[in-house]
Amino acid sequence: MVGQSRAKKNKIIADSKTAKIEFIKADPLMGGLFEEAYGYVLFPNVGKAGFIIGGAAGNGAVYERNNLVGMAKLSQLSIGFQAGGQAYREVIFFESETELERFKNNQFEFAAQISAVAVTAGASANIKYAEGVMVYTMQKGGLMYEASVGGQRFEFNKL
Repeated sequence: MVGQSRAKKNKIIADSKTAKIEFIKADPLMGGLFEEAYGYVLFPNVGKAGFIIGGAAGNGAVYERNNLVGMAKLSQLSIGFQAGGQAYREVIFFESETELERFKNNQFEFAAQISAVAVTAGASANIKYAEGVMVYTMQKGGLMYEASVGGQRFEFNKL
């Protein structure tokens, strides 16, 4: 995010706050996750498209103990059966300082087998951290066959 304008950062931060409200509105139990997690990153606008080869990208805001500490960029490349496009929100919760520090040191990416939970009312009630991380997505628009988060890479930039 080097060279990213202040206006763009402010828009991402504002959109992240809106995304947090929308996640909690869809599943009120997520309010507790936001409060209890050591940290989280919110990507309010992820765009994904593909036909055999696909990609996704988005920018987000990183919070540690509910305080904004940086910005992040998400990128994903996928190959396989897929067609269409979609827009969605994504939040990644970090259970402890260890996982958040891995993210902040750009040593964090999702393996192919990692998947996200689609947010619906009560979806967060029975979900547990896997290797210190939980991932939720919320569809914003579009239609796409394939909705994994495997292969996502991240870049963190301190404020």
